[in-house]
Amino acid sequence: MINFIINKKREHRAMDLQTKKLSFIQELLRVQNEEIINKLESLLNSERKKELMKEIKPMTMEELNRIVDQSEEDSKQGKLINAREIKKEIGSWT
Repeated sequence: MINFIINKKREHRAMDLQTKKLSFIQELLRVQNEEIINKLESLLNSERKKELMKEIKPMTMEELNRIVDQSEEDSKQGKLINAREIKKEIGSWT
């Protein structure tokens, strides 16, 4: 029963968010002032960048060294593909 209540609350919050988004879009479509649009666009880009930066985790030196070592080993074993071959393969996809 508790899981049911929790799921219903999540659905309600999701619905509220969707409703807010739709309401915001409707208001945005009414805006005729380009300066306001530019400010909103700038704010959105800024906030999205902040969220992205929260998700990015810097690589440790150990991780970097492991990747470099693996790359060098792949090169020695001939596991690399040059750019021309990749472009040729991509060209065949269409």
